Amino acid sequence: MANEVIEHRGKVDRIEGNQVHVHFLNVSACASCHAKGVCTAADMENKEVEVFDSSGRFNEGEEVNVVMRQSLGFKALIYGYMIPFLLVLVTLLVSSKGFSSEVVAGITSLAILVPYYLWLYWRRSHFKKVFSFELQKIR
Repeated sequence: MANEVIEHRGKVDRIEGNQVHVHFLNVSACASCHAKGVCTAADMENKEVEVFDSSGRFNEGEEVNVVMRQSLGFKALIYGYMIPFLLVLVTLLVSSKGFSSEVVAGITSLAILVPYYLWLYWRRSHFKKVFSFELQKIR
């Protein structure tokens, strides 16, 4: 599983120095289903990613594959969903014992997300290095 990758076909929008901006259409599994017209779960979303590439092999308008290791997808899931969920849950349990009002406990448990997401924002340059994409030419 260590070598499995997530791959999307995209198009190079622009190149700014060593930063290649690639635009692609993120399609969920059900969006490609023949019955998507009767299903409300159809999900297609335009995405743009910034990829560091100093090789100079890519040109604007060129179609490329955007590749990320699958293990990084799981790490993103942990930072984006699991840690915030656990923070809210633990804070709710602790604050419900400490405060007599359920409203105060609920607001406190949601307010704990503010410093967490600020921390993620301040560490964005670190995460850009950790969650790096690679580009591959389409043959």
